[in-house]
Amino acid sequence: MAAANRILIIDDEESSCKALSLLLNNEGYQVDSARSGEEALKLLGQQVFDLIISDLFLPGINGIEVLKKTRETTPHSCFIMITGNASAETAVESMKEGAFDYITKPFNFEKLKLQVAKALEKSLLMAENLYLRQQLHGKYRFEKIIGNSLPMQQVFSRMEKVINTDSTILILGASGTGKELVAKAIHYNSPRKNKPFIAINCGAIPADLLESELFGHIKGAFTSAVADKPGKFEVANGGTIFLDEIGNMPLQLQMKLLRVLQEHEFERVGSSKRIKLDVRLISATNTDLAEEIRKGTFREDLYYRLNVIPILLPPLRERRGDITLLANFFLQKICRELERPTMSFTPEAMAAIEAYEWPGNVREVENLIERTVTLSEGEQISLQDLPPDVSRNMTSTPLLAPGIPPEGTDMNRVMTGIERQMIEQALKMGNGVKARAAALLGINRTTLVEKIKRLGMEN
Repeated sequence: MAAANRILIIDDEESSCKALSLLLNNEGYQVDSARSGEEALKLLGQQVFDLIISDLFLPGINGIEVLKKTRETTPHSCFIMITGNASAETAVESMKEGAFDYITKPFNFEKLKLQVAKALEKSLLMAENLYLRQQLHGKYRFEKIIGNSLPMQQVFSRMEKVINTDSTILILGASGTGKELVAKAIHYNSPRKNKPFIAINCGAIPADLLESELFGHIKGAFTSAVADKPGKFEVANGGTIFLDEIGNMPLQLQMKLLRVLQEHEFERVGSSKRIKLDVRLISATNTDLAEEIRKGTFREDLYYRLNVIPILLPPLRERRGDITLLANFFLQKICRELERPTMSFTPEAMAAIEAYEWPGNVREVENLIERTVTLSEGEQISLQDLPPDVSRNMTSTPLLAPGIPPEGTDMNRVMTGIERQMIEQALKMGNGVKARAAALLGINRTTLVEKIKRLGMEN
């Protein structure tokens, strides 16, 4: 066994404590011991143990109290209770409080070694699950959803208000705006965070299979049903189920979903047995459900059941102030993932990124940055590194000097007009930010400000 496994033995009988310590030391474990509950709690406050083996009856604080304290402070630590005065009552109480096992004295050392190995395996699994949950909670913190614009602040405000409720939520927004990310953030910041989050795309599963996928089936329910199978709702019980593209759900199945939301129970396909359900439903769509109701393809009563708390995610073109944040966030993230030195954008490249419409929204930004970083070799991403549909924003309006008429022209007036036109275009491409416009024009910001004043362009 790995020496990293730490075990604490708690026993007021010196001979028993020494025998157990010697046995487990010989197995390669790191063993500490305590002769009382008070001494044990002091050690538990200083060191995390993978396994605690405690006598039930101790002077002062008994083994049950130590078990309760351990469950509060280090829930992934396993606990084995031992006693020389066994009874069904004490065994039940120990197991009820979360003990892994209950062993009576005198015990079989071979059996004890086996139980210790099993307890440590469970402790490792619990620690890994705790770590993964912490990673998920960190990954889906609200601040991981990028956006400082007013529309996104309104989204965050509504998310904060609903996380501690069980209200049904409908997330509306175009494809690529981050609907599933919002759903996960709500779940992993809610009281249900330690229960399952199950996502299913209603538009990606054939209509004749969707009912079985959602609600499960029993053996023999249809030709290929060779065994019982739980559905997504059953798997998500206690947690959250996320139904993406809810507008694609067939009308017949919409009726069953409505009944589930009303009665909080369902039946598997082919079964009449009702299964109680405790689940939060979050749904999402990029279609206009009101229009689908008018067309008769979506039930109005289901719409009102789903739309208890609506959250509207704006398209990226309506939150242009977030484009720079998103581009830089994905650039740093992808450089880390690809183990590349941190890169940056040239002013011209960033201006083109900001001027682009982003029909694919946040997902398109991430995909474009990943492709660009993968194919680029330098430390900066230039205009030439961007795809043509993005970079053409910088060259779509060529500036041409007018021809000279036979009667001649006022060159100063013409040049002033061209200068004004170039400044207007640069300011538009730079979203009104003078520093970016100046960089696009190859001049200092102070020079640009002076030109704007001289040309009377302050407004």
